[in-house]
Amino acid sequence: MKHVVIIGGGISGLAAAHRLLEKTRESTATIKLTLLESSNRLGGIVQTAERDGFLLERGPDSFISEKPAALNLTKRLGLQSRLIETNSQHRRSFVVNRGRLLPVPEGFHLLAPARFWPFLKSGIFSPTGKARMALELLVPRGAANGADESLANFVRRRFGREALERMAQPMVGGIYTADPEKLSLRATMPRFLEMEREHGSLIRALRKQNSEAADRETSGARYSLFLSFDRGMQVLTDELAKQVANAKVSLRLNTAVTSVAREPGDSGGAWRLITTGGETLFADALCLALPAYTSAQLLANVDAKLAAALSAISYASSATINLAYRREDIPHPLDGFGFVVPFIAGRSLVACSFSSVKFAGRAPDKHVLLRAFLGGALQPEALDRSDGELLAAVRNDLRDLLGVNKEPLFAEIARWKGSMPQYDLGHLERVKEIEERLTSLPGLALAGNAFTGLGISDCIRTGEAAAEKLAVAP
Repeated sequence: MKHVVIIGGGISGLAAAHRLLEKTRESTATIKLTLLESSNRLGGIVQTAERDGFLLERGPDSFISEKPAALNLTKRLGLQSRLIETNSQHRRSFVVNRGRLLPVPEGFHLLAPARFWPFLKSGIFSPTGKARMALELLVPRGAANGADESLANFVRRRFGREALERMAQPMVGGIYTADPEKLSLRATMPRFLEMEREHGSLIRALRKQNSEAADRETSGARYSLFLSFDRGMQVLTDELAKQVANAKVSLRLNTAVTSVAREPGDSGGAWRLITTGGETLFADALCLALPAYTSAQLLANVDAKLAAALSAISYASSATINLAYRREDIPHPLDGFGFVVPFIAGRSLVACSFSSVKFAGRAPDKHVLLRAFLGGALQPEALDRSDGELLAAVRNDLRDLLGVNKEPLFAEIARWKGSMPQYDLGHLERVKEIEERLTSLPGLALAGNAFTGLGISDCIRTGEAAAEKLAVAP
């Protein structure tokens, strides 16, 4: 009986285990499956908590249905009846500008306006900045030499400095927690490069889209595509863990692996694992559903070049703070889903989500739940602060931006050290090298958010792809 070991019990590892079980049910083959998790729980950064009638998301609060892996898995798990969309009211977001929250212009898509009138009326940009952005229609295409280009360089080249500092950096920073001077546009948002190549102008490309599509892309996001579950994102990982456990998979919590080695064998070699407890395990196939730097450490003695390529993927850390308030204690109308903060604003906050406005069931009646974000590549020092210092910094920003003077009913801080891979310049080349090195290591697969996407759907897709590979490995 083939023995498959998955190291890492986050969403990627759980998705890999579940898909392997599906594959065995589809065939006559049988496998022994072991899942090893170093912490005391499954689910990784997907963590939902309930407190005093509030529903707190410590990690991701939604997934996007445009990428099908998460939605398809949800249906196969029988959870579709528990899906919820964002609230239909106030589907917009804000950007901090000179100490005020200004709405993202309707039809503005991360980097470029699809509709001129809302853009011209916006107070986010100066008249000079607007004029420079409008000149994007006349900016020639970039060099077609295939060279990687940073988000910052691309936006400055096409739209000017204001567009980068006041809109692109905070909007994209809220997604990737990245430094725009290093972020690879090809690895993260190739669609904008395709627009430039095909239409010569992003504004022209967006305006050529039919009006229905343009209207859906208001305020920088198509909010109808964002889905969650009635009791939070942990509904998904809990159901995955339950179905995997019911299949009599060997689930081992508090079990870290310190060493991985290949054992000589007729089929290319089995895998030998040593745990922190000194136990030795043997596997015919192995999936590492781990941060790239952890996989690099485990594979250093297996393939030094593979380990070096994995180590080259840098990571940023972040913190999430859930804050509960009485509605009457927040003067701002909260008529949106949240706001992002440009780095040039000099604030501690990177972004803040109005969680109880965005999704139903997140706060009791006449109460509000806010979710603040700190850290990222541009503010790595944030994670060096104590909990008290983090909370004080957030409260200071909320006082200035939302007029909140009252203390929260409670606040809960979640720190995520080294959790956000940075898709820096050259990322696609690094991923290609990793994939090439893996071809010489049969029975080994990697999964997670370090390679081809950061979201929940991306993690699930990589986990399931790893399962497909290992299911047919000798």
